[in-house]
Amino acid sequence: MELIFLGIITGFVSGFFGVGGGMILVPMLLYTGFSMKEAVAISIMQMVFSSIYGSYLNSKQNKSLLKDGIIIGIGGFCGGLLSGLIVTNVSNEFLEYLFFAILCFAVYRLLIVQPAGKDDRKSQNKLILFIIGFVIGMIAMSIGVGGSVMLTPILSSYLHYPLKDAASLGLFFVVFSSVAGFSSLSIAGSMLYKEGAIIGVSSLIGVYLGIKLKNLTKITSYKKIVLVLYIGILLSMVNRIFLS
Repeated sequence: MELIFLGIITGFVSGFFGVGGGMILVPMLLYTGFSMKEAVAISIMQMVFSSIYGSYLNSKQNKSLLKDGIIIGIGGFCGGLLSGLIVTNVSNEFLEYLFFAILCFAVYRLLIVQPAGKDDRKSQNKLILFIIGFVIGMIAMSIGVGGSVMLTPILSSYLHYPLKDAASLGLFFVVFSSVAGFSSLSIAGSMLYKEGAIIGVSSLIGVYLGIKLKNLTKITSYKKIVLVLYIGILLSMVNRIFLS
């Protein structure tokens, strides 16, 4: 029952914020007694469920981002294939500090971003999009997050996508990176199938509700809510790493 509840909460966050859900699921799993590597494995399997369903729902609202999403996603898939090698060769402590550093970066970029984007945004270079996807996929799958925690701030602050479009692209990206991460960790023998499936199936309920609410939220309010989530997760990691 506890895993079902975690799945619904994670799915809602995934749908509303356009994230894989790992940045909230991983800390919750750590507090319930799972190790960092176990939490990463469960989180990645959950992302496969929530990202595919969430991207399907988002595609009904905006099909124009599909081209950029595919390029970024392919890069994320290629990078995510290296996650199994990284996870099996570094310590839990290193992964936790890396997660913390990425959250700090995300909060900083979101503080200065223009949520509505820029009207003069031009078509993006395909190679740049692929490289961004590759690097984020490699890192994100190693720490059990879908990549949106890094991708959304980059797309909105550096490439000037509107924040909601960046969030939709972020969730689409998670489809590719999470499938790659799932494959890599399965081959490495690090996947927890039962727990991941329970949370993944449960997350579909939350994804539906999250996307519905996102579409009804004003863009300025949306940025503030996104910042609250990121800061909350950041503080939870501060407590775990430095105060516990």
